[in-house]
Amino acid sequence: MFHLNSHKKKSARIKTYCFYLVFIIFTACSTTKYNYKLGEEHFVRSGETLYVIAWRYGKDYKDLILWNNIKDGSLIYSGQVIKLTAPENSSKITKKKTKKKINSSSVPDNPISLMNWDWPTKGSIVSSFSKNQGARTGILIGGKIGQPIVAVKDGQVVYSGDQLIGYGNLVIIKHSDEFMSAYGHNASVLVVEGEMIRKGQKIATMGNDLTTQPRLHFEIRRNGNPINPLVYLKQ
Repeated sequence: MFHLNSHKKKSARIKTYCFYLVFIIFTACSTTKYNYKLGEEHFVRSGETLYVIAWRYGKDYKDLILWNNIKDGSLIYSGQVIKLTAPENSSKITKKKTKKKINSSSVPDNPISLMNWDWPTKGSIVSSFSKNQGARTGILIGGKIGQPIVAVKDGQVVYSGDQLIGYGNLVIIKHSDEFMSAYGHNASVLVVEGEMIRKGQKIATMGNDLTTQPRLHFEIRRNGNPINPLVYLKQ
C-alpha cells in the first residue's frame, strides 16, 4: 500500500514537471515581439531585417552597412551581432558622415521635388509630431476601422510585420537612399517585403492603436532621423 501511494506521488510530480516544462517552451516559442534597448550592439533575431533594426534604434541603415562591413547590400542573418556605433578606427571621412544629422523640423533641400507627398489616409491629426527621440516620432491620424491606408510615394516594402513593440502591424517603405515612411497599427496588411509600390497604392487597412481607437501611426524618416511629416504632405 505504501509502495503504491509513493508511486502515485512520484507520477504526479513527473506530470506537474512536464506541464511546466511544456508551458515554458510554448511561451518562449510564441514570443515574437522584441523589446529593443539602445546599446552598442544588437543581436539579430529570426525574421529581423537591417532596415527594421535601423528604424528601431533611430539609425541610418547605410551607417549600419558601413560600420559592420556588410558586403551583400542589407543581407543579415540570425545570430549576427550588429554594431550600432561607428568603430573607433573609422576614417575621418566616415566620422564626418556619421556626425551629419538632419534637423527634425527642417524644410527639405529641394521643396519642389520632395514636398506634396500624398496623405496616407483620410482623417484628422489626433497627435502631433515631436522632434524628441523616444517621444512621438510621427503623427497619429484618426479614422474608421478598415479604411484604406495608401503609400505616400513610390517605393519598395522593406518591412511588413508586428515585431516592433508599440507599432502593431507595421509597414515600412523605402522611397530612396534617404527617405522611408512607416505605417503602424494596421488591421490588415496587403503587401509583402520586397514588393514594389506605387504612390497612392492601397497597402493596408486602419486598425486600433494602443488606446483601442482607430488610428494610423505615420512616420517619415530621412537618413534614419524622424522628420515632421507635415513638411512633406500635401497641404
